[in-house]
Amino acid sequence: MGTLWYGIVASMIGVYVVLDGFDLGAGVLHRFIAQTESERRQVLAAFGPYWDGNEVWLLAAGGTLFFAFPRAYAVGFSGFYLPLMLVLWLLVLRGVSIEFRSHHESALWTLFWDSTLSLSSGLLAVVFGAALGNIIRGVPIDASGYFSMGFFELHGPGVLDGYTVLVGAFTLVLLTTHGALFLSWKTEGPVQTRARKVARVAGGLALALLVVATVASHLVQPALFAVMGSRPLACVLAGVAALGIAAAVVGIVRGRDLLAFLGSSATIVGILAATAALRYPILLPSTIDPSQSIAVHNAAAGEAGLAAGLWWWPIGLVLACAYFTFLFHRFRGKARGGH
Repeated sequence: MGTLWYGIVASMIGVYVVLDGFDLGAGVLHRFIAQTESERRQVLAAFGPYWDGNEVWLLAAGGTLFFAFPRAYAVGFSGFYLPLMLVLWLLVLRGVSIEFRSHHESALWTLFWDSTLSLSSGLLAVVFGAALGNIIRGVPIDASGYFSMGFFELHGPGVLDGYTVLVGAFTLVLLTTHGALFLSWKTEGPVQTRARKVARVAGGLALALLVVATVASHLVQPALFAVMGSRPLACVLAGVAALGIAAAVVGIVRGRDLLAFLGSSATIVGILAATAALRYPILLPSTIDPSQSIAVHNAAAGEAGLAAGLWWWPIGLVLACAYFTFLFHRFRGKARGGH
């Protein structure tokens, strides 16, 4: 039962990164890729209908983690208290930026909130990537079952150190590419042309950083790759990521924007799912003593509770899928600017 919920939580996080990833990337580019007020409204019209719904997946994944693995939730949220507060403030700033930019007719006012949107979107991508880096490398969980670590340690380990900042930088570039491909698909005219150019440059940089981050991950956590030969599912999911990269490249080269965006989505899902498959059954590894790691067997809720949850979780999933199907159908087609 714990294994099933491990897969459910990992799947929900993957869906969140794919969906909120494109509006984070579009948010990063919003300040730079649009050069007039009409173009900025076009970018906002492209991702505006989706961003708040996409963030519901983050709340749902956090709630599911709390339900299925309360110990992992307690240890992770207490150890990462400051970064989580930072995430909360950045999420608030994104929402406020989108809502407030049009409340006052002033170039300085609009410039401030547009810059805030780009900055908060970029920092969120970096922090989420650093969080993934900490989960891969591990945290100093001791005999008390908890951990604490510095926010920034140049020589690590810290919430932000050389390795986690590298993973954060890779995440920023990857989601920027994802957002550029989304804008290529959902816009037209000069914004689409610039988005395609950004996707080519950022996509190449993301591939280079993927190689560097993979090598660095092998150096800081060699055990993660040592089990790959005995995890066929992880190999299949890594193959999904490779196919996604190939589809994205073909889509970019041939100007098939939807194919490129779907390829980018498959790449993100493949990378995260393969990492989860390699990391199983560990939720949060200990760098001090592996026996202190937070794993499925010592963090899962009771069997009766997990079984009861299986009656309710599918209902929520169906409702969420129905909502997003309606949303993408309702706002299908190209987004256009306005005054």
